[in-house]
Amino acid sequence: MTYALAGTLDERGWGLADETFQCLRGMAAYGADTWFNLGDRDLATHLTRTRGLRDGQPLSGVTMRLAAGLGVAARILPMSDDPVRTMIQTPGGRLTFQEYFVREKALVDVVGVDYEGATAARPAPGVLDAIRTADLVVVCPSNPVTSVGPILAVPGIADALGATPAPVVGVSPIVGGAAVSGPAAALMRARGLPISPLGVAAAYAPWLRHLLIDRSDLACVAELGELGVEADMADIVMKSRAHETELARRVLEPRGLYRGL
Repeated sequence: MTYALAGTLDERGWGLADETFQCLRGMAAYGADTWFNLGDRDLATHLTRTRGLRDGQPLSGVTMRLAAGLGVAARILPMSDDPVRTMIQTPGGRLTFQEYFVREKALVDVVGVDYEGATAARPAPGVLDAIRTADLVVVCPSNPVTSVGPILAVPGIADALGATPAPVVGVSPIVGGAAVSGPAAALMRARGLPISPLGVAAAYAPWLRHLLIDRSDLACVAELGELGVEADMADIVMKSRAHETELARRVLEPRGLYRGL
């Protein structure tokens, strides 16, 4: 998110644009594991963050420092200053999400997902106030289980979403019975959720009130209404910056918040 707001995000959606990988190549020469493809400048971010955490700085403070260093004016809040790790349960044992998604390429069967440390975690300073005082809360079209799910697992956050007077709007990551990208479908299936906008609504019950869905999922509108979720049909697959801007307009304009992008 910091890289995206700084305008330096790689077109693949992770890491930095125009990255080099000399450090990784050097590690490979020594026989080290190199399955996590971390670039040289990206490594600088991770080293700075790790050092800050080891020196006792909270994650929220380190995040603020990183954002400022990249010229990002927007306030970025991590869900918690406490450690929470997403663990994937497979027939062969438990894997961290990075092992599952990057090393195993999400090709192993999933039988469960849990968020290690979540029950003891607390929302980071400012998180609950940001939800309570927001003009609009937007849940982006990320994986409901391993991207948004860990945030909701932190005690107090789901309650704040249910209590906020702001409209809470989601964008479905599922189009036509399949995930737009990544392993969302397999992970939703492991959670017993339908692979459709209905599964997204179920994952975000009872606080989700509006959901943007693709025009191909028209058949879900009535059932979403029965769940108390108002569906707004749109072309939600973002294939270009123009598509991104139009989708943002569709989220903001009906709530009187569109100021031009």
